[in-house]
Amino acid sequence: MMETSYRVSAASAAEQSFVLRVYWWMTLGLAITGVVAMATAQTPSLVGAIFGNPALLIGLLVGELVLVVALSAAINRLSPAVAMAMFVVYAGLNGLTLSILFLVYTQASLTSTFFVTAGTFGAMSVYGYTTKRDLTSLGSICLMGLFGLILASVVNLFLHNGTVYWIVTYGGILIFVGLTAYDTQKIKEIGLTIGPDGGLQQKAAVLGALRLYLDFINLFLLLLRLLGRRR
Repeated sequence: MMETSYRVSAASAAEQSFVLRVYWWMTLGLAITGVVAMATAQTPSLVGAIFGNPALLIGLLVGELVLVVALSAAINRLSPAVAMAMFVVYAGLNGLTLSILFLVYTQASLTSTFFVTAGTFGAMSVYGYTTKRDLTSLGSICLMGLFGLILASVVNLFLHNGTVYWIVTYGGILIFVGLTAYDTQKIKEIGLTIGPDGGLQQKAAVLGALRLYLDFINLFLLLLRLLGRRR
């Protein structure tokens, strides 16, 4: 009995340590993005170079997409150092492209929206971590909804339909709220099953951080459509 309790306690400690590592990396990614975005917004020459040159802007966006796909698809073939470096570079590139937000929206609305996002994200993370309910079906629904959301967003680039815009906004908020809970539960499950291999744990933590980072950023951008005040 004592041996069983010890094993359960050890597994729980390992899982908590892994989850904390994931959130540490996610927080680092958000901090890098925020610092780079603010610094870029305060450098007119850099802003002009990025947003005055469509080819450069598209290149940055494509680079971000390539990094996300490469990290997700090739994580098992990457070394921990390369995986961490790719995540840091991605967060920095995202900061460059998101710097426009500081020029479009007021500082007060960006700050308030960030705290609303953090509160919502935190609440859903706690729910995903503590609930005994299997959220696999919720995750599947949210992922299918995400594909529909992307398709509708692309189509609306040409239609410029206000109704579709708001459907995408409200639907997207619900989707990423659900994905936050689902991804948190999956990260907890990984923490319970992953082996003692330090390199494998580090790579899994970076990949988990990327998923939560994307949930947070997309939720922030969608809430900013509702709460943001333009300059």
